[in-house]
Amino acid sequence: MNVRPFTNEDLPDMVRLLNQCYENSYEFIPFTEEKLLQEIKERALQVLVVEESGAVKGLVAYASGTWGEEIEWLAVERRPNSEQAETLLVREVEQLVKGDKIFTVVDADSPEIGKWARWGYKPEGGLYHMTAVLNAPKPIPRVPERAVLRTLRPDEEQKLVDLVNKAYGWERLRPGTIQDWKKRDPAFNEEWVHVAELDGKLVSVVVSRVDREYNEYFGKRRGYLGPAATLPEHRRKGFASALTVKAMNFLLSQGMDSVALYTSERNEASVPLLKKLGFKIAHHWKFLYKHFSKA
Repeated sequence: MNVRPFTNEDLPDMVRLLNQCYENSYEFIPFTEEKLLQEIKERALQVLVVEESGAVKGLVAYASGTWGEEIEWLAVERRPNSEQAETLLVREVEQLVKGDKIFTVVDADSPEIGKWARWGYKPEGGLYHMTAVLNAPKPIPRVPERAVLRTLRPDEEQKLVDLVNKAYGWERLRPGTIQDWKKRDPAFNEEWVHVAELDGKLVSVVVSRVDREYNEYFGKRRGYLGPAATLPEHRRKGFASALTVKAMNFLLSQGMDSVALYTSERNEASVPLLKKLGFKIAHHWKFLYKHFSKA
């Protein structure tokens, strides 16, 4: 077996392998060659394929982005020596790591976790996908008296970027993000960004959007919330709850009948809060990390 970077001629085999390996995954939307190539380019993915006797038998993708260095896909043709091909691909993609760790994402109840453990990967946190039904407006929870709940103004993008990045503790957004959202969804504008202002300063935000790709493939009308952020010094004051409800009511007014979001397993305060607002855990993933010595 030989591992090499992919070429455009490999796209038909790559699409076939990805769709076969992930067809039963949660809310999986099948790839097309156009969609796959677009994602590779937009995310600057490095893709390796393994071939045997000139035929592509598997692939793996490496991503280096906001969340760190990641193994994005691992898809190998189902056959007796498939784990041998997977092991070869994982070892090769690990050679691309620039820092001291890499991670991948696996379903929390997947037997695949055992295989990753044999490769030296260990669980460190996880991610919840939570959903709620939208069928009637909800009363907005109270916030401090001086606070104002409103939508973002067109000249406030930098304030939004500063708020989100400070709340997350790293560069979650960059200038130009709102324009990117508008390009992806012509209906989106600043009215979809819900903020809390206190003493003339933005202290909390929840962004609402249409879950467009999901809706188009599954024929649904689901909205999406995120990013959501509150400055550390203004947490536990009701801003997150109030803005989440405000955003849910807004999505309902835009014709959405459900809403989804993601929240970290380690954000212990968010899950009970969201459950009180009608959300339930729809899916759970685990982050599996492998650490490398600096030497």
